[in-house]
Amino acid sequence: MASKTILIVDDDHELIDGLRALLEKQGYRILQANDGQSGKQMIYNQKPDLVILDMMMPRMGGYPVLEHFRDKKETPPIIMITANEGSRHKAYAEYLGVVDYIRKPFAMERLLEAVNKALTVAPPPAPAEGEPAST
Repeated sequence: MASKTILIVDDDHELIDGLRALLEKQGYRILQANDGQSGKQMIYNQKPDLVILDMMMPRMGGYPVLEHFRDKKETPPIIMITANEGSRHKAYAEYLGVVDYIRKPFAMERLLEAVNKALTVAPPPAPAEGEPAST
């Protein structure tokens, strides 16, 4: 089985190094971008299985990336990481489709749990009794 590819989009090089070490140890292939604009291009060009996206970065932050990919069919799951404490920010990120929202600083185990959950494809729900199965 080919390893899954994770794109980390963050301008904090120390955080990227730590995440890379953790995730490569788990067998994931890691790509990185240092701002939202580069991250957006890498999502199109590299087609990662998962994106870990920081909210605040130079050139383009995480929200414009989320807004851009919100209605795109081939968008990978996105986990947003941020030092921002605002609940409105979390609600907006969830509205834009993030699969998880993690506040910095965070335990690496918390991130690893979110990554594993995001990359685990759940089977579609069974139709309710009397409903036709979708095709």
